Amino acid sequence: MSKMKYLCQKEAIAIDEELFNVYRFSVDQLMELAGLSSATAIAKCYPDKKRVLICVGPGNNGGDGLVAARHLKMFGFIPSIFYPKRTDKPLYTNLTNQCKMMGINFVEEFPSEQTIQKQADIVVDALFGFSFKPPVRPQFQPILETLSKTSIPLCSIDIPSGWDVEEGPNNEIPSLSPELVISLTAPKICMKKFNGEHHFLGGRFVPNTLKEKYGLELPEYPGTECVVKLNN
Repeated sequence: MSKMKYLCQKEAIAIDEELFNVYRFSVDQLMELAGLSSATAIAKCYPDKKRVLICVGPGNNGGDGLVAARHLKMFGFIPSIFYPKRTDKPLYTNLTNQCKMMGINFVEEFPSEQTIQKQADIVVDALFGFSFKPPVRPQFQPILETLSKTSIPLCSIDIPSGWDVEEGPNNEIPSLSPELVISLTAPKICMKKFNGEHHFLGGRFVPNTLKEKYGLELPEYPGTECVVKLNN
């Protein structure tokens, strides 16, 4: 296989738009697949670390986190969710209700670094995705500061929150250093600067015609798996 392509922000947005508008995938379809892929990668990497704090942002990345929480619960983990900026859009209210009905705890106040270390084995960063542009809203600044200091494994969905999708860590934003990143659709250019232990590709939904159009050269997924481990 040729060298795998890393996407710039413009390409990532264009691929998403084609998946929605040309291939007629719905947002909730892709969110379900992304969340399942994220939960699967987390379960593979940390089978014995059951207590999971999932930090959920206001957009699609946050929706992926809500779906991941539900699947982690089904996998036998004990997820809890911190979701500070909610929306009244039906997709997100439905995902929130599903988590509540499954007995997943929602944390009302963001815990301190010390509390996280006592009460969680893993933290999932589902705050901001590839469309993020600084500055960070004041509400999220202390969250990023705490996550940048945590000593327990940090797992980011698609890209580490606060990173520039092409340049990587931003000197003006607390820099997250996740141990695991689950890239979705295809890795973004910033992942060339990722030095963590685990990098997975998730979201086994990209049609061959779309792969060919953008020259993605994605790796083969093994068997019926929805994730594949990448070598950085």
